[in-house]
Amino acid sequence: MKYRVVMIGGPNLGRLGTRNPEVYGRTSWAELETLCRRWAGELDLDLTWLQTDSEGDLVMMIHQAGDGAHGLILNAAAYTHTSVAVRDAVEAIDIPVVELHLSNPDAREAFRRQNLLADVVVAGIRGFGVEGYRLALEGMAALLRPQSDGP
Repeated sequence: MKYRVVMIGGPNLGRLGTRNPEVYGRTSWAELETLCRRWAGELDLDLTWLQTDSEGDLVMMIHQAGDGAHGLILNAAAYTHTSVAVRDAVEAIDIPVVELHLSNPDAREAFRRQNLLADVVVAGIRGFGVEGYRLALEGMAALLRPQSDGP
């Protein structure tokens, strides 16, 4: 079975490659999409790739993922620290959600240490840069595939 996974990027991720490359790296959002589609294909995942700078659109995308996908990988970016609406949207869906960040928010400014999503997601990956996206896809594939009890 091919599992449907939605990957959503929040505000400013469309500026990857040019915005603070010392923090977020030099890979553009389009380049990251190409990598993720390849990785998802290798894992037999059907990937939907989305990005928005709008909080309302992000909430709507999360709802749509909950209605039509098997899993959601979410980099809510700054909304991780500020949006009760995004938190409530994640809590309202009944699919596994993996939270993802390129940098490690806990190693940055104090205001980034507040995480409104931590208690409503299945897992979190942070601080691995672009490689974190591959790890998130691998983790989601493991969550979705039936587990065997042995060889």
